[in-house]
This record gives sequence, structure tokens and C-alpha cells, in this order.
Amino acid sequence: MRYCRVLGNVTATVKHPMYKGHRLMLVQPLDARGQDIVDRGDAFLAIDRVQSGPGDTVVVLTEGTGARQLLKQGDVVPIRSVIVGVVDAVDVGDGETTEPAP
Repeated sequence: MRYCRVLGNVTATVKHPMYKGHRLMLVQPLDARGQDIVDRGDAFLAIDRVQSGPGDTVVVLTEGTGARQLLKQGDVVPIRSVIVGVVDAVDVGDGETTEPAP
């Protein structure tokens, strides 16, 4: 799982049939303090299952088998990343609790 910020919606006029009925979002990985992680990869696409929107801080499942089990669409699914939760706050372990930026 990865901690990310939703950058925006992605619109595709032509897409794989498995994407039909799913919202596709562009997400940016974050560190525990909510800062962009640029050395571990750039933004990537994820299916939205929790009605998140641009600016939301989310938890993204980034493992194909988990996505396949969650979507229940057979053994061969061309979806690897699924937004599974919206983050309200993060406890970074040093007694500090941070809330995602609005």
C-alpha cells in the first residue's frame, strides 16, 4: 500500500473494457509527513473505489493480486493500483499527528 495525494481525474475516450464503470485518477506518492516522493517514482494511475477527488490524501493498493481480488473480475485484470481509502490523519510515531493539506 502507498500513501498518495490525488492530483486529478483522467479521462480516456478509448480504454480497456475492464476499466468501464471505474473512475481513473492520477496520484502522487507521499512520505509520512505528506511531502511528495519524487526519487521513488512519479505520479501513477489508480482506479478510485472510495469517491476521492483532486487534493484528497489516499491509501492506494499497488499490488495486482490484491486489486484482482478486490475488483472480483477474473484472473486476468489489467489493473494494478486501486484507491482503497481516504486519509483523515497520520500519526508519524513521534507523538505528532498530521492532517493532510486541504
